[in-house]
Amino acid sequence: MPFVDIRLAGTATREQKAALVADVTRSLVERLGKPAGAVQVTISEYPLENYGASGSLLADRTGSPSPVPRQGTETGEDAHVADPSR
Repeated sequence: MPFVDIRLAGTATREQKAALVADVTRSLVERLGKPAGAVQVTISEYPLENYGASGSLLADRTGSPSPVPRQGTETGEDAHVADPSR
């Protein structure tokens, strides 16, 4: 039974989480031949002040993380995720 744990710096909408779970499940079905009913996915969100990278908290970096449009959307409206690399 595949178990996938996704950890996000920042938050995602319910719709984004649903799409992410569907995409991960589909990938495991297609790539590994696992039955969709056996795939389990958890998503944990961490506030930027509780997430550090490269020696500093993401909340302390200059400017807030810019939203990144989800792939497959024309405008990216209502489909943004925090980009922790900024």
